[in-house]
Amino acid sequence: MSSANAAAAPASTTAPSGNIELPEALQAIRDQAAAAGLPFAGTVNPQTAWELFSTGQVLLVDVRTAEERKFVGQVPDTLHVAWATGTAMSRNPRFVRELESRIGGKQVPALLLCRSGKRSAAAAEAATKAGLTCIFNISEGFEGEIDAHGQRGHGDGWRFHGLPWVQD
Repeated sequence: MSSANAAAAPASTTAPSGNIELPEALQAIRDQAAAAGLPFAGTVNPQTAWELFSTGQVLLVDVRTAEERKFVGQVPDTLHVAWATGTAMSRNPRFVRELESRIGGKQVPALLLCRSGKRSAAAAEAATKAGLTCIFNISEGFEGEIDAHGQRGHGDGWRFHGLPWVQD
């Protein structure tokens, strides 16, 4: 997927109600999330996220800081809207407005990625509360959880699973 394609809404059909039809895998996840009472559309594992993103079915939005993307690495051709910024991790007050603008609307399916899956879950919840209807969290995040040795990336996360990423 080229950078130009990443910025455009994914190709999809429109249901008679005017809602964008979700890929089958995401519809099942969304149904499970609704049944469980999740405050956003659902959680997708990294492998499914890559499959959906690499085939142009969804957008992938990295919600980490610009510094994390630069120094830790990032998934190629993704969008970036920081959930929080700076060393104090101050919440971006324009996050939802920026996210909606970058993905191209309230009904566009987008997967959010952070370091471990926690910030992206909070970001997905905020976006959903603001009326974005197809926002999903990517479980495990880019680096995964901290292990017994105080390190990330050894048991889960995007990089652990060997999915594509680049580093500046």
